[in-house]
Amino acid sequence: MSKRKYGLALSLVLAAGTILGACGADKEKEKENANTNTSSNGGNESEFSVAMVTDVGGVDDKSFNQSAWEGIQKFGEDNKMSKGDGGFDYLQSKDPADYTTNLNALTRRDFDLVFGVGFLMEDAIDTIASQQTEKNYAIIDGEVDQPNVASILFKEQEGAFLAGVAAALMTKSDKIGFVGGMEIPVIERFQAGFEAGVEAVKPDIKVDVQYTGAFDKAELGKAAAGRMYSSGVDVIFHAAGGSGNGVFTEAKERKKADKDAYVWVIGVDSDQYEEGKVGDDNITLTSMLKRVDVAVQDISKLAKEGKFPGGETKVYGLHDDGVTLADSRGAIPEDVLKQIDEYAQKIADGDIEVPEFVKKK
Repeated sequence: MSKRKYGLALSLVLAAGTILGACGADKEKEKENANTNTSSNGGNESEFSVAMVTDVGGVDDKSFNQSAWEGIQKFGEDNKMSKGDGGFDYLQSKDPADYTTNLNALTRRDFDLVFGVGFLMEDAIDTIASQQTEKNYAIIDGEVDQPNVASILFKEQEGAFLAGVAAALMTKSDKIGFVGGMEIPVIERFQAGFEAGVEAVKPDIKVDVQYTGAFDKAELGKAAAGRMYSSGVDVIFHAAGGSGNGVFTEAKERKKADKDAYVWVIGVDSDQYEEGKVGDDNITLTSMLKRVDVAVQDISKLAKEGKFPGGETKVYGLHDDGVTLADSRGAIPEDVLKQIDEYAQKIADGDIEVPEFVKKK
C-alpha cells in the first residue's frame, strides 16, 4: 500500500490505518491457512523451498531424475523441510509439452529454487527465467544464459571412460555395446568416453553403438540389447534413461533362460545393482554414477545461504566425485579393479584427458 502524504486530512489517515489493520489481519489469516495446509503435508513452512521438474523419464527412472529427487529429499531432510509448498516437491513431465507448464506451476507455488532435469528443458527454462527474473532456476545437463539460472554439467566422459575400461577388461567375446537415448551432447559425452576407455585397453575392439531415439521407451532399449547380445556382445553400457531399463530386461531374460549365459549390463547415473537381480545372480557389472544428487544438494545449499551461482556453469567431474563407478559387489575381480583405479587416478591427475566428442568415423 502506498504511503500517504503528511498533508492529508486526519480522517484519511485514520481510514488508511483501518485499512492497513484489515490488510494485516488478512495477511495473518493467509499465513495461518498456509501453515495449516503445509502441516497437512507433514510439517511447517521453512525459510527456503526447492522443487524440481522431471523430464519424460519420470522421477523413478532408476537414473538421473531419480538421483536428482533423492538429492532434493536429502536436502529437505537435512534442513527439516516437509514435502509440499514451502518445503520441497517435484512435478513429473509425461511429455515435453509439460516442461513449461510444470515450471510455471512451481513458480506460482512460490518455490525459491526450481530445478529442470535434463538438456531438453533448456528452452523452457530460458523462457520462464527471462519472464520471472526474481526467481531462481537451475538446469541439469544443460546451459541457459540467464542471470537467475545456474547451469549444472558433468564430465560424463570421465566416468564413462572407466566404464569402458571395465568392459574391455571383462569381455570374453571382445564385443562390446553402447545403447544411448537421444543423440544429444550429454549422451554423446557418455559414448565418447566409453569408446576411449575401451580403446585404451583393447584398441582393436569396435564398440557397437545404437541409439533408441528416446529416454522413455524400454521396449526400444530391449530390442537394441537383443540385437547386440545375439551378435555376440557380452557387455553393454547404456545411457538411455528409462529406455535403458529394457537393456536390463533383455539381459535378465537371457540369464534366466541360461544360468551360464555371460551377459552384463553397465548401469548409468544411479547404482543400478538392484535392477540387475536374477534370482541369486546379478547381471549388473557396475554402474557409472553421475552424482546428480550431490550437485542438487550443493546448488540448493548455496541458494539457501544467499550464494546462488546465477549466470554460472558448474561442472562436476572425477576429481570432485561428480562421476565415478559404483561398487561392483564382487562382479569385477580385484586385479581388474586395481587397473580401473589406476586409470581413474591418471584422469584425476590430468595425465589422461578424456575426449567429450565422438570420433568421426
